[in-house]
Amino acid sequence: MLRRLHPDQPDSFAFTPANQAWAEAQMTKYPEGRQASAIIPLLWRAQEQEGWLTRPAMEHVAAMLDMAYIRVLEVATFYFMFQLQPVGSVAHIQICGTTSCMICGAEDLIGVCKKKIAAHAHDLSVDGRFSWEEVECLGACANAPMAQIGKDYYEDLTAERLGGIIDELADGKVPTPGPQNGRFASEPASGLTSLTEYVNGAIKLNASAGLATDIGDTVKRIDGTEVPLRAPWQGGDSAPEPAPEPVASVTDAPKAPSNQVDTSGAKPIALEAARDGKADDLKKISGVGPKLEMLLNSLGIFHFDQIAGWSEAEIAWVDENLEGFKGRVTRDNWVGQAKVLSEESDS
Repeated sequence: MLRRLHPDQPDSFAFTPANQAWAEAQMTKYPEGRQASAIIPLLWRAQEQEGWLTRPAMEHVAAMLDMAYIRVLEVATFYFMFQLQPVGSVAHIQICGTTSCMICGAEDLIGVCKKKIAAHAHDLSVDGRFSWEEVECLGACANAPMAQIGKDYYEDLTAERLGGIIDELADGKVPTPGPQNGRFASEPASGLTSLTEYVNGAIKLNASAGLATDIGDTVKRIDGTEVPLRAPWQGGDSAPEPAPEPVASVTDAPKAPSNQVDTSGAKPIALEAARDGKADDLKKISGVGPKLEMLLNSLGIFHFDQIAGWSEAEIAWVDENLEGFKGRVTRDNWVGQAKVLSEESDS
């Protein structure tokens, strides 16, 4: 299959400070002069940051690794894990179309994607939140048909269930991954023949689905905050400078009043609770997952119109006080998104 770069490219690329430190740590795995061996993890990190692999990102990685750009392009176009065009901001759905899945109904799943997302693979949905493609075997033949969404497998699918998963994702929910027909893992669909211990209900999900559920967000892209910046094999002067201490969240702040003045902006007016006990689903804002929604609620932010009305000073304050997620308000244009969502909820 011929893979070309997308015709519309951004002007530039730069890793976030956290991702830059992570990338530099990966390069230390290899002897001096062999840093090109870090090409795949660095390209993957760039894709996770932006959603897809842009030409400026490839050029940036080539410069970091002192590689000819054509060598980076060879890697990026060879591996189908790299998306060379924009993908949905919420989820990119990969439908397995190889023999087992095709026999078991993959064409029906593709039909759902064409109907609910876009008529052609790699095209964005009208709202830009979803995209899809057909891929080669993903190695879950015993649970055919299946799809990979984000980091996880959704198995034993029907057209109806895939449609429901897409609807749940659109509503900001996180569908439980793994088998969708009640199976625990990949045991016989006709019934258990051995290893029946889990039937007592003590274990409800297999290890992979259980971990994804515990995390609470299987489609969230990594951004550098999930792992330590200092690689364990680094030491002494070669390690990156420690990141500044994060500003404490409201839940961690001392209860006693403080006389210190926060000069980073103006704290937005907070609510003690959601109006009428019904908070808006803030996860509908692209870039806000379950953890960020909880943090916003702890700051007294429960509704789209609160965010839509933030001033520049209030945006600066929130950006600085989102522990572990600094800068997200500006980066993902929460205010603009919230204005649209607020107007929709009022109509």
